[in-house]
Amino acid sequence: MEKQFVDLLSEELKLQESVTEANTRHMNITLAEAKRVASQYQREADKCIAATETCEQARERAEAILTKERKLTLVWERRARQMGWEGGE
Repeated sequence: MEKQFVDLLSEELKLQESVTEANTRHMNITLAEAKRVASQYQREADKCIAATETCEQARERAEAILTKERKLTLVWERRARQMGWEGGE
């Protein structure tokens, strides 16, 4: 009787070990997939940040050019007024 009890306990331990190993494998696969997806999202975020920086640089350049153009326009308008031009805004 005692041997049967020991055999049953051994079998139960083997089953628990098997379930634990299966759970560990599943967890490792899930973790690897999560890392892969996180890496993919990070790459996409990096692309988005780079594009945003490019757009911001272009906006800054356009703003600087516009400022220069406004100054140049004021110079030409001043000269035109000095020569008698009476144009409206």
